[in-house]
Amino acid sequence: MSDLSSTRLVTLSADDFAPLPHRDDVHGINRPSRSYWQDAWRRLKSNRRALFSLWLILGLLAFALLGPLLWQVDPSRQDIDQISQAPGADRSAEIVPEYTAWNGSVQPGFESDAAGLRIAADANSQAVRLVWDAVPGASALRLYRNIFPIDDELAFGLPIAEFTSVEAGFYEDRLDLRPDTYYYTLVSLDQGMNLSAQYQELAVDVRRVITLDEVRERELVAPDVELALGDEVNLSFHPFGTDYLGRDILARLMSGARVSLFIGIVAPFLFVLLGVAYGSTAGFIGGKVDQIMMRIADFVVALPFLLFMILFQVVFGIGPGESGILPMLVALILLSWPATARLVRGQILQIRQEAYVSASRLLGAKNYYLVLRHMIPNTLGVILVTLTFAVPSAIFTEAFLSFIGMGVAPPTASWGSMSNEGLATMLTHPHELIFPAIFISLTVLAFNLLGDGLRDALDSRMRSLE
Repeated sequence: MSDLSSTRLVTLSADDFAPLPHRDDVHGINRPSRSYWQDAWRRLKSNRRALFSLWLILGLLAFALLGPLLWQVDPSRQDIDQISQAPGADRSAEIVPEYTAWNGSVQPGFESDAAGLRIAADANSQAVRLVWDAVPGASALRLYRNIFPIDDELAFGLPIAEFTSVEAGFYEDRLDLRPDTYYYTLVSLDQGMNLSAQYQELAVDVRRVITLDEVRERELVAPDVELALGDEVNLSFHPFGTDYLGRDILARLMSGARVSLFIGIVAPFLFVLLGVAYGSTAGFIGGKVDQIMMRIADFVVALPFLLFMILFQVVFGIGPGESGILPMLVALILLSWPATARLVRGQILQIRQEAYVSASRLLGAKNYYLVLRHMIPNTLGVILVTLTFAVPSAIFTEAFLSFIGMGVAPPTASWGSMSNEGLATMLTHPHELIFPAIFISLTVLAFNLLGDGLRDALDSRMRSLE
């Protein structure tokens, strides 16, 4: 009775049901709704190094695919007047008459009372004309040419002529002359045709010249431009210089990018795809089948890559001096998939124990549905990271094989073969090695940084609550 007597009736009005006023100090979850891939893209954009690497990779692809449309230069075309020309080098040439045979006479203005080795005419890239007086006491004479001054070790350079007469003579040098300073040495030989200590040295500055017909043939100037002897013209422009055969390095880098990136992207895509199929099958079936399949993968890992690369070259009939792109692709695909298969298998073994997989199985889902709908999509992040790290490895493998002569062979351009060619002229013309090496390094670094960024972005444990 006391409980009933203490009960009080409360009458509610319409004001009691009015909405509460908005309060700024009320805390709540204000994180926008994002999917897994939207959240991963947001985190990837916040990683500056990964984002820069992504743009760099897109730039390299544009360089390989769109570059030849803008820089329409044949990568195999030779410019014999600009062999091993460095970027920014002088490319001017003076117009001179056509070459005429020389009878040993001295051009007016080059007469000299001084004895010894001297030039008889203006030295240019057409010819260097030398004359000398009699050399008493010698049995024969030998003429050398060098691009370096004579040192204490008497390294005279390249022997270009030998004369049995020691009387006054002349010689015309037309052997691969370029704008440079050449050092000619006339050495006396004794009775045994051995070098004596008596020699004459001459330094000659050679300038580049060109004929009027060559200017018109190469279209170095507009057809309506009037030219005369003595005028100067500029030879073809090569932004990255030329190689040892006079080929444009920029055009060859673009051509080589298509080869290197093709191998570096197609081969990883195929062997990662093979590894995904193999590893997911082994992980899903499990048991003895899984054990047998993994032992096969272990066996493939133990196979020597270079040995099988040579074997595939023999099988495909690739002879010396021929490009082995197809054997390289086959070797990479058949021998590089086990790492991906192991990784995917581990992910599948973990995912198949999840509750949503068991629920889907209870609802009657088929095995192929479980694999394609639940398991592989949940390992896609790991697969993308694996693919990103596999690309620089394949590019480096192609560069290494081409460098040792087992990959892409000249005249087909690739960054590895260009580095191999540039190694021979590294000391005198370093740009032939530096440019392909820079592109290889940038590509490998960009893919590695992108793979590192994707690994962080696709890790669900790093999702923030912002």
